[in-house]
Amino acid sequence: QLQLVESGGGLVQPGGSLRLSCAISGVTLDYYAIGWFRQAPGKEREGISCISSSGGSTNYADSVKGRFTISRDNAKNTVWLQMNSLKPEDTAVYYCAAAWVPGVSSLPDLNRRDFGSWGQGTQVTVSP
Repeated sequence: QLQLVESGGGLVQPGGSLRLSCAISGVTLDYYAIGWFRQAPGKEREGISCISSSGGSTNYADSVKGRFTISRDNAKNTVWLQMNSLKPEDTAVYYCAAAWVPGVSSLPDLNRRDFGSWGQGTQVTVSP
């Protein structure tokens, strides 16, 4: 019954900011690392960020490092992706995904195969 629902996508200008939210239901978040992925039409789905179940560990793809920040509040059943200094190449459908982990500091790599549950995606378009 694990479900993830993304929201917050939209159209922004280059250099702008956007915050995506991932609402998670059906499970306690204590045992799930959460990742953000994105996919442009005709391209491979790209892992961009991940956060451990405790929130204490994060990683980022080089393409977004320094611009995006992932965070979570397990009590609110929510994970966020703050996106700053957006570029046209950030345009994609953004997905959140959950990976069950045995430890609170466990951090999967940014490989979609490690994540068993996915949201429906939210469109982010960066354009003048």
